[in-house]
Amino acid sequence: MAIKKNQICAICGNRFTLTEGLFLRDLSDLLQEQVLKTNSYAKESSFICLKDLQKLRISRMQTIIDKDQEIDHQMSDKLKKELAKDTYVIKNINDTVYGKRTKGQRMADAVAKFGGSWGFIITFIIILIVWMTVNIVHLFGINFDPYPFILLNLFLSCVAAIQAPIIMMSQNRQADRDRFDSENDYRTNTKSEMEIRILHEKLDQLNEVQWPHILDIQKMQIEVLSEIENEIQSLKAENKPKRERNTRHPHSKE
Repeated sequence: MAIKKNQICAICGNRFTLTEGLFLRDLSDLLQEQVLKTNSYAKESSFICLKDLQKLRISRMQTIIDKDQEIDHQMSDKLKKELAKDTYVIKNINDTVYGKRTKGQRMADAVAKFGGSWGFIITFIIILIVWMTVNIVHLFGINFDPYPFILLNLFLSCVAAIQAPIIMMSQNRQADRDRFDSENDYRTNTKSEMEIRILHEKLDQLNEVQWPHILDIQKMQIEVLSEIENEIQSLKAENKPKRERNTRHPHSKE
């Protein structure tokens, strides 16, 4: 006895058996919304065939995937634009500070480097000891600066007066280097902050939107597999009486 196809699909309008579809009330909220968009007159008791349900699910999956891909592309383009800005260009300090030094600036750096070393201190102490020894002991009959060493004090004052501005010149160049360092640090921090912010947006998009979408897609896949399994079981149930009749009447004419 053939099974009557007394259920009319609310989407395609064809007739189906009860096992070849589901009622609108048995569907998820998302599928119900899609069915109502296709047929606004559908009710909770409306019947939807499995083929149309699969089309709706595939359409829903494709819409979710396209939307997520569009958002990912927008974030990637935003990151590329931020990284391509000239405000993030980092300058090489060796080119900006040391690459354009004049002869006077190089001499000032050399004097400041030598004046702040142990070599200068030891050399200066040796010169002082030799100077005072020569003038006190009258070595080789030399006595050009007797005690209290007025010429030595004048010499030390001149050295200090000349050395101080030279060291200050070198320190000004160091201040320029520190300024470039600070500027590079600021550019690097700004660039890193922008990258981290966009990466956080991507992670938020992944956690709050894409993962729930993936779960929705998996639920749809499970529903499709369940429907396929039910359809297979119904087909087996339909074929079982036929096999039993063929077993009881093996010599019957076709």
